[in-house]
Amino acid sequence: MTFRFMLLLLALLPLSPLRAFAMQQEQAKELCSSMQKHQDSNAGLIASYPSLPDDERSKALKDVAFVYDNALASMAFLACGDLESAKRIGDGLITAQDHDRHYSDGRLRNAYRSGAISTPVNLAGWWDEKSARWQEDAYQASTAVGNMAWAALSQLHLYTATGDDRYLQSAKSMARFVSQFDTGNGVAGGFAGFEPSPSRVPWKSTEHNIDVAALGSWLTEIDQDPQWKRLRCSSRDFVLSMYRPGKGFLIGTTSEDIPNVNAGTYLDVQLWPFLAIDPHELPAWKDVRSIIDIKNAVANGYDFNDDRDGVWMEGSAQAALLFTTFGDHGKAEKLLHTIMTNRDPSTGLILATDRPQISTKLTVGADGSGGDFNYYRWPHLGATAWTVLAMMDFNPFVDQRGRHAVRDRKQCS
Repeated sequence: MTFRFMLLLLALLPLSPLRAFAMQQEQAKELCSSMQKHQDSNAGLIASYPSLPDDERSKALKDVAFVYDNALASMAFLACGDLESAKRIGDGLITAQDHDRHYSDGRLRNAYRSGAISTPVNLAGWWDEKSARWQEDAYQASTAVGNMAWAALSQLHLYTATGDDRYLQSAKSMARFVSQFDTGNGVAGGFAGFEPSPSRVPWKSTEHNIDVAALGSWLTEIDQDPQWKRLRCSSRDFVLSMYRPGKGFLIGTTSEDIPNVNAGTYLDVQLWPFLAIDPHELPAWKDVRSIIDIKNAVANGYDFNDDRDGVWMEGSAQAALLFTTFGDHGKAEKLLHTIMTNRDPSTGLILATDRPQISTKLTVGADGSGGDFNYYRWPHLGATAWTVLAMMDFNPFVDQRGRHAVRDRKQCS
């Protein structure tokens, strides 16, 4: 057998987990480089959709930097070892907290204008010819507790990486703001609408509470303030109460605080508990995996919800990270292969979906306003960041220094 023939045989063999991981790391760094190209050199935020068609669907998204997407991007940069790019986002979030055009309570809006941060911090918007007025999006001007929790988690990762107390204080300020929505059995949704008098969102989101449980757990480990344990336990208990055998985790409650048993099966709500909460406190992963394989699986990936109308790349990357966590590297690799075949050649970012459009069965606004919330086949910062996290085996919910330890050692009583 010739040496060349042996090399050919080796090339045809399945990749070992170690070799596959090394290749994924290189791909992740390429994605980080693509994200960085869309970032200003100063403190600021990155556009969630840096390339958009010029039509009615996209007018409210032009130059918009969603806080959730940027929190993910900050963590993805850290996973790639790009501390400076992560700090630009973290510093931008601190400026947004400290220099809101109306509020001074540590809150963040759901989105801002992308690019370098100015003070007061600008929201995105568009000129409406019909009304001859500058318009802003109500959801972007609002504050969702889940987005606040994600921003706080990203600041805690920066604090871990740098030791800079500014990031810790920023995270604590966000967590204190979130605490006002704690009902003792989960946190409610936040504020909806424009200043000066936005309305309180009465329903509770399982997704939001997963985020807040992770935030409260992390803060409990590094700070003795008892409010963090209360926040963690309230949110964790709510998440656990939303599980239904055979159905999985419910999306949350109605405005009347009644479990929403008819809303369908949403992918991220099934996945995130296993990344954010002590697995010993959760139902068996095999049971939940069976649910998503029946309800959310489509060819080569997973959909956002159970109408199964296309691959949601962001959620498929979340699933890849979780499969890696549970040792199913083959399944994770297949999902990541699908995702990387849906990379936009112009921006270098991952496209949000494999179809022209997929539905979520949700509305844009927390109060049911704003029209249908859909994903389109547009290059998306959030999908790209989640892909990096999956490729780098970086769990965004936990301190990477103790990521293999049981995450929720503090008992709730």
